[in-house]
Formats: sequence, structure tokens, C-alpha cells
Amino acid sequence: MIEETNKSVVATDLELELSIVMPCLNEIETLATCIDKANRFLKDSGIAGEVIIADNGSTDGSIETATKHGARVVHVPVRGYGAALGAGIAAARGRYVIMGDSDDSYDFSRLEAYVEGLRAGADMVMGNRFKGGIKPGAMPFLHKYLGNPVLSFIGRLFFKIPVGDFHCGLRGFRRDRIIGLGLTTTGMEFASEMIVRAALAGLDIREVPTTLSPDGRSRPPHLRTWRDGWRHLRFLLLFSPRWLFLYPGLLLMAFGVLLMFALLPGPLQLLPGVELDIHSIIVGCLAALIGAQCVSFAIIARRYAAIRGFLPPQDRIARLPIPNRLEPSLIVAGLLALMGSTGFIHAIWQWWQVDFGTLEYGSLVRQLSISCTVVALALQLAFTAFLSAIIDIGLEDQ
Repeated sequence: MIEETNKSVVATDLELELSIVMPCLNEIETLATCIDKANRFLKDSGIAGEVIIADNGSTDGSIETATKHGARVVHVPVRGYGAALGAGIAAARGRYVIMGDSDDSYDFSRLEAYVEGLRAGADMVMGNRFKGGIKPGAMPFLHKYLGNPVLSFIGRLFFKIPVGDFHCGLRGFRRDRIIGLGLTTTGMEFASEMIVRAALAGLDIREVPTTLSPDGRSRPPHLRTWRDGWRHLRFLLLFSPRWLFLYPGLLLMAFGVLLMFALLPGPLQLLPGVELDIHSIIVGCLAALIGAQCVSFAIIARRYAAIRGFLPPQDRIARLPIPNRLEPSLIVAGLLALMGSTGFIHAIWQWWQVDFGTLEYGSLVRQLSISCTVVALALQLAFTAFLSAIIDIGLEDQ
């Protein structure tokens, strides 16, 4: 349940162009400064707007300070950065929303570039602290040189998002566009979910320079470097079955199949004193099996995510005819099983030739290993196809 404390609103609901939303949890030291800067920006620019404080259970007088300085307070009982911002955005009355932390690290009196970008047609305008400037002491060393650059690179690689500062907390967007995404995360990864879901939905995302100043509070920030960094990375991986499952799986399968068939005729001399033989075949078989499992996970995960609405249906994985369709998949699985079974039967026949007695070490290991692996791959394909068909029960073909 969300409760509101409405002290003053700059204009009527129908006239509001901009809502400035700040999450708050015991920000008494900096909250008044942030609200005053935001109100001054609205007044100086002549924008009809409001300042919303999404309070997450403050007990230090932040609520009273917010109402005293003319902000509208939205009480959010569910803890978390994402929960607070989500509630604040939902309660906003402006056509556009600009969100930012209430620790005085962002200057709410300088939001012109964000408003101009939104008025020019952008669905989302991201700040870039690396272009605008990071003042001394404003960002920890690990965040500046490892966390933000690495996660931003992964975001660009996985989702082709054209921004250089993936986790800037100061950003503006069209409220209806973001509400329509159905964001669900409640923690710090909310910032990642917003931009990833926006990119997947094809929204127009632009970037403007912004300056980051040192946190104005005397207490430590709510952000936890390793915990929240992992939550961001975890989210990026979960929303990209291609990079989590498909590409590693295809790489493993290609390596395993190449190794198996390169060694099927016999040992392979790579360098003087370096020879690949039966043990390498076993490694190749395991790599092929694990790779096939990863590809299966990619197809099922992508299909399920599209059906649940987490990811758009237009995706190469979702359109694969095999194993995304049951009957063609079973035909291919049957052919693979026949090939593997033929090799297995031939190995049994060779054993029968010596009255099921002792065989020379390694004489049939190559053939048996590869034959059993091919049969296992056939079963994997068939089971994946059946599971995909189960997911599709009751749904129209997508």
C-alpha cells in the first residue's frame, strides 16, 4: 500500500509536464538541499512540475523536511531502491519524470539537457558521469575503474545499448513508456532493469553529460559494492539467454565435436611429444554434451521469457525451427539416435567376434564414446523439444 502526503503541487494534474522523483531513506542531511534545487529549476525554467519524495521508511525527520520544503511524499512500505523509485514513478503526475538520488551527488538545478532531450522526442535520457565529470571523492576507485566500466561494457555488448554510463542514477524518461515496461525488481538492479527493458522494447535512448559530486551525507551510502554489483551482473545475465547459455554452449559443442571427430581415426600428434588420444576424446564428448545442454537451456529460457513478457518475442533463438518445433526436432533426434546406435551395435559385433572376451585396450573406446555421445545428444534434443512443446500448450504459435 502506498500513502501520500501532499503539501503542495506546482500546478494541476493536467498541466504537469515534469515530475522529479527522489528515493529517500533517512536523508535528512541532504534532502532539503535537493528539493530546493529541484524546485528552483522548475521555477527558473517555467516548467509546470512537482517534486516527489518516495520515502522508504525514514525515521530521522526526512518526511517532515520534505513536506516543509514543498515536496509530495509517497510512503513506500516495501524496502529497496527499486521499490521506492517504482512507487514514486507510479505516483508521478508529470508527462516526463526525472529521477535522481537525494544525497546531493547530482545537481537538480541543472536539468535542462534532460528536459530538452525528452521534448525532442527521446523516450529516455541517460546521464553520463564520465563525460560530464566525476569530482574528487565522488565515486569509489573500484566503481570508477572496474564496476561501472565493466558493467556498462557488458550492457552494451549484451543489449546494444548506446550509452557509456549504464548505472548513472540521474535519468529522465517519458512516464508512460516506463510504466508500460512493467518493471519488477525492488533492489539496486532496478536501474539495470529499466535501461535493459527500455532497449529491448526499442525505446529511443539518448545520453547527456552530467556531473557527479561527492555524497553530502556523513553516513555510509546504502550501496554495497560487491553485493549490488553482483545483483546488477546477475540481472544482465538472466535477461540475456544468448550470452548466458547459447554462445558458451555453441562454443563448447563446436570444440567437443571437432575434438571427437579429429581423434576418431586414431591418435593425433600436435607437437613433438604432445599427442591427443582416448582421454582427449572423453573430454570432447563431455564438452559436446555440456554444450548441447547449454543450448537447450538457451532455447527454453528464451521461449519462456518471451511468453512471460520479460523479453520480446522477436528473437533468433525463439524463431529456431529446431528444437522449437516438436516434430522436426524428433525427426532430427531420430536420425542422430540411428547414427549413434549403428556405431554402438558395430562395437558390440566386434566384441562378439572375440566371443565377448578381453579386447585390446582402446580398440573400441573411440567408437563407443562417440556413439554413446551421439545417442545422448539425440535424447537431449528430443527432451528439449518436448519441454518446449509443454511450454507452448494453450498458446498460439508465436
